[in-house]
Amino acid sequence: MPKIRNGWINMPEENTPTVTPVTAPANGPTVESLQADVDKWKAMSRTNEKRYEDASAERDALKAAGLSDSDKALEAAKTEARNAAFSEYGSKLAEAELRAKAATEGVTLPDSQFINIGQFLGADGTVNTELIGTFVSSLPQPATTPTYAQGIGLGRQGSGAVGQLSQTDLSNMSAKEINEARKAGKLDLLLRGTS
Repeated sequence: MPKIRNGWINMPEENTPTVTPVTAPANGPTVESLQADVDKWKAMSRTNEKRYEDASAERDALKAAGLSDSDKALEAAKTEARNAAFSEYGSKLAEAELRAKAATEGVTLPDSQFINIGQFLGADGTVNTELIGTFVSSLPQPATTPTYAQGIGLGRQGSGAVGQLSQTDLSNMSAKEINEARKAGKLDLLLRGTS
């Protein structure tokens, strides 16, 4: 019988399940047979994709053959408008994609006047992200080490609290010593309240 103590149920040891390791059956599938199944399903998937593309192309051809001249003109106008919109905003999208990819990679892009944004657009005006990724990865990575020599004694060395006195130092000093420390600038941080 389980006991309840401090809101927890304590189970006796004899009811605790044991864990048995799972082993593969001796006559189970092998890696080679599983890989062969994967390859078979990939091939079937590619075959079905090809059939779908062929059927879609045939459907579109039949649809186009059944359209009147005005419907054909309307479809041509729609296609032209879509391509015009892609070409107008495609370059802006490509530039934004370039900047985003460069930011994630941590590289600096050259000035936009030196980049042909049109090369990152497809024939239909869509952005080619693979080409953008290739371009950004070809840019030089920023240097991880400082450009100039470090530790040569120039500039600020150490923290600003060096030579500053603390509250405990003041408690052991006379009034004359405190005034001398204030004149020497050793109480600046304490007087500003940033000790």
